[in-house]
Amino acid sequence: MSEHLFSRELVMAAKDVLDVCRENHWKVATAESCTGGLIAAVLTEIAGSSDVVDRGFVTYSNEAKAELLGVPVELIESDGAVSERVARAMAEGALERSNASIAISCTGVAGPGGGSDEKPVGLVHMAVARDDGPTVHERCLFADNGRASIREATVVTGFEMIKSMAAKPMIA
Repeated sequence: MSEHLFSRELVMAAKDVLDVCRENHWKVATAESCTGGLIAAVLTEIAGSSDVVDRGFVTYSNEAKAELLGVPVELIESDGAVSERVARAMAEGALERSNASIAISCTGVAGPGGGSDEKPVGLVHMAVARDDGPTVHERCLFADNGRASIREATVVTGFEMIKSMAAKPMIA
């Protein structure tokens, strides 16, 4: 029996993120829709992660995005839940509503249904907000190799985004 619930690759990536966060004295918050809390789950799979992980928001419904993260309902109605501006608002809302110094968000279409020509299965918008810098966004179009594959690719990309923030200078 494996010591961890997740793949070795995901666990190693999570350890890397935790190390980067410790080096930068960052607490992390997650704001997740299409992953349903998977980013937070993988991070907290690592013993001792409580010194980095502050909290996670699973905001699967539009109502949850508005109520828990403060995403304006008008924004969700105009842009749709799967959009750059909603991903940015989710990350910024998580940062404001936590003790974290960095927050990651994701909103997307994990499938197998729910996609459209404009927003196909595999489309995920992600954002990272940091208390000392601008919010960054990434639009991802993952291969439609199944729901689990899209969700895992989102976690990996989120971890890479957090790690890349360590290389960005702080704004004075």
